[in-house]
Amino acid sequence: MNQARPAPWLRLNFTWLGLMPFVIFVGLFLVLPTMHIVIGAFHTRDGSFTLQNLIDLNSGTIPSSYWISVKVSVASAALGCLIGFGMAAAVTFGAVPRWIRSPLMTFSGVASNFAGVPLAFAFLATFGPVGLVTVMLRQNFGIVLQRDLGFNILSFWGLTITYLFFQIPLMILIITPALEGLRREWREAAEVLGATGLQYWRMVALPILFPSLLGTFALLFANSFGAVATAIALTGSSLNIVPIQLFAQIRGDVLGNPNLGYAMAFGMIVVTAIANVVYIWLRIRAERWLK
Repeated sequence: MNQARPAPWLRLNFTWLGLMPFVIFVGLFLVLPTMHIVIGAFHTRDGSFTLQNLIDLNSGTIPSSYWISVKVSVASAALGCLIGFGMAAAVTFGAVPRWIRSPLMTFSGVASNFAGVPLAFAFLATFGPVGLVTVMLRQNFGIVLQRDLGFNILSFWGLTITYLFFQIPLMILIITPALEGLRREWREAAEVLGATGLQYWRMVALPILFPSLLGTFALLFANSFGAVATAIALTGSSLNIVPIQLFAQIRGDVLGNPNLGYAMAFGMIVVTAIANVVYIWLRIRAERWLK
């Protein structure tokens, strides 16, 4: 006897059942919090609709905090792209021993997701006022980082350097496939036509890689701009950036305005969303070139 087959819709349900934990996780910890922030940005404490929270984003020290956050994001994204591109190119084109590639890619996969309080603690323990490097330089060489070199881990450049710990590995992970997509025939053709190595990179390789580079810069910018826990744990209130201002509004203090904090978070969502859309668009264009 022929056994009855389950209906197609039943098979489809069982096929997608394995995705349910992921869907539930995204819904609870991404979609619902984002909706709560967006809705709260347009309401007062008593629940009535208002645009005043968005208008207040242009008052006090909030505009300057956005500007400093943008500058930190641009600086860390630019340095991350530059250093990460150099490291990825060295590994891809054989400028370093081949055995380094696998450990580097493994480390990049881990370090690109290492952020928050552990990263802030690691840099404070290394470059903080009583950090390992700070104490070693002071005791052995008489060098005081803040006095002699003007470096303070709780400053603009301190936060930027901290962000580089996850920005550089992320750049390596994203740009390496693009570098591997450069065909050997393109370089050989350029050499046959008399082009030097510099001319090949300037006229052939970099124009092809430009969408990938610009898209990765946008992604690194969004990654840095949305890093909240690292900034709060590292700088506290010593640096006027958006995460610090946001935390001051939503921490439950009687002087805080949670709905203004939601509006600030909504502004961060808009900025990071624009950067991610630019990255996706440029990524699609880059993949067309490399096919």
